[in-house]
Amino acid sequence: MEVIAGGAPCPHLEAGVAATIGFFDGVHRGHQGLIDSTRKVAAALGSRTAVVTFDRHPATVVRPESAPLLLTDLDQRLERLEDAGVDVTLVLPFDKARAQESAEDFVTEVLLRCLAARAVVVGADFHFGHRRRGNVAMLATMGTEHGFEVHGIDLAGTGDAGAGPASSSRPISSTAIRRALAAGDVATATAMLGRPHEVRGVVERGDARGGSELGYPTANVAVPAAIQLPTAGIYAGWYIRPDGQRHAAAIALGWHPTLAPTITAPRLEAHLLDFDGDLYGEEARVSFVARVRDEARFDSIGALMARIDADVAATRRLLGVGQGDQKKSRTVRSTWSSW
Repeated sequence: MEVIAGGAPCPHLEAGVAATIGFFDGVHRGHQGLIDSTRKVAAALGSRTAVVTFDRHPATVVRPESAPLLLTDLDQRLERLEDAGVDVTLVLPFDKARAQESAEDFVTEVLLRCLAARAVVVGADFHFGHRRRGNVAMLATMGTEHGFEVHGIDLAGTGDAGAGPASSSRPISSTAIRRALAAGDVATATAMLGRPHEVRGVVERGDARGGSELGYPTANVAVPAAIQLPTAGIYAGWYIRPDGQRHAAAIALGWHPTLAPTITAPRLEAHLLDFDGDLYGEEARVSFVARVRDEARFDSIGALMARIDADVAATRRLLGVGQGDQKKSRTVRSTWSSW
């Protein structure tokens, strides 16, 4: 996928494109359906499929006091867009000037002069430009004047199958996914995303108590504050290393009230099943497959250890991972912290 980002000169793609527009946070199943429709239009026209997106969420500029947390950072969005079959992604800086830009100017400068759009495919309720005055009807009017097609489509709902026709059962949106995660409902988030929710961060040094005291070392993953996490609790999921190795993991997310009652921000700590190695400083990817239980405070280390045993067993069942080499090393060279 060709990425045109930042202040790079617009290439003006002579062959033209079928383009869709949006922030695409999460690149969820609704987005995937929209991109699939755009690809079909592009194929019929013999052109490339393009996405126009932004380097930051527009709300961070327009209404920063209520800007949402993000499901994906920019790198993740670009990866997901490429996976969805996009040929060209134009990443526009979103600043105060862009927020003041009229819908008509956006169409002229971006869709026509830059991308030479032959078709524009957007959601039926799509709005854009200053004061959100641009919509499908306005696009259709400009399309008639300048010779590009306009397709307004209904976005997918969850339904009973994959992305496809719209369903009234549960409309898919980035906001709905954030709400599901905030409630700890990672199953609903997975259904809407089409994959488990994944967060990324660097493995940092923790309190070094999980391995030394409990026999369950954990990698302390520092997730950027702008990223949406599920609510506090214990989860079953996967830890993916930079080289692509995937490890089943019991994930403790939250305030860790038994061993770290004074922390001021939630921590994400992943115990990699049947793993002994050095993780310090590496970029980790952690995905949430199933919720095991709520976070709880235990009256003793013994009670906590017994519950962790049960959590790890539950993680194995939920992920379909058999009993492996369960060495509980007390000298592991990695970022091990508290449960």
